[in-house]
Amino acid sequence: MRGKIIKGIAGFYYVHVPGCGIYECKAKGIFRKEQVKPLVGDDVEIDLLDAAEKTGNICALLPRSSQLIRPAVANVDQAMVIFAITRPQPNFNLLDRFLIMMQQQNLSCLICLNKADLDREGKGQEYAEIYRACGYRVLTVSAAGKQGIGELAELLRGRTTTVAGPSGVGKSSLVNCLQSGTVMETGEISRKIERGRHTTRHTELIALGEDTYILDTPGFSSLGLFDLEKGQLAAYYPELCTYEAGCRFGGCSHTVEPGCAVRQALEQGRISGLRYGNYCQLYEELKSQKPVYR
Repeated sequence: MRGKIIKGIAGFYYVHVPGCGIYECKAKGIFRKEQVKPLVGDDVEIDLLDAAEKTGNICALLPRSSQLIRPAVANVDQAMVIFAITRPQPNFNLLDRFLIMMQQQNLSCLICLNKADLDREGKGQEYAEIYRACGYRVLTVSAAGKQGIGELAELLRGRTTTVAGPSGVGKSSLVNCLQSGTVMETGEISRKIERGRHTTRHTELIALGEDTYILDTPGFSSLGLFDLEKGQLAAYYPELCTYEAGCRFGGCSHTVEPGCAVRQALEQGRISGLRYGNYCQLYEELKSQKPVYR
């Protein structure tokens, strides 16, 4: 049988086989011998041990299309970063950190702004326009009001999407909305591992439909910048890249140098002050860290 690893805990792998359910499996010894570790997201072949108990052994890993380090997962197609428009107020510096992290792993990114039902001041549209102007796909939704869920489901269809974002923004509520009519019995794995359905302590794939999975990950309140030097930061801000060729000095940091085309664009309102402020804050953080040696 073929399926996809949706969760791994203490040497057990839970494999979702479309149309059949979830199988609790161990990896055969050959993987240890060859120093190959199965990952969540891996497509695998399994040998059944007990059809009634749905247990088996993973006997083969199919070729991976991609492999992420953070989180450790295989065959992810895109990232979705979820923030709330309000309650809690969005931390855009943290959002930019998430976007940089996903770009470092060569993932296209969708920004999902939740809690549109609480947006009395129209801030969601303002935030969306800032990031759309930088080339990001942005969707405003409401899990509570079921607003934008159909459009979001279409953007996820046929893909494996890793979900990231801070705690309290409604990730689990959105996943609940998207699971309507799912082919996966989500309660089945909860009974096997004796955990709450949406208490996210481990990396877990949730099947939303045929060939459609969401990778649910723990919430984050902070995020460091990994393996990045200050001179590389501007490359992760597309709007800065648009103007930096016009800077007077090569290697311009876009913070203090005279003749900086980026700061000129900022003064003319062509670059978001919010994004530029985040860039400067991250630049100073990278400037103060020890050099990265490879």
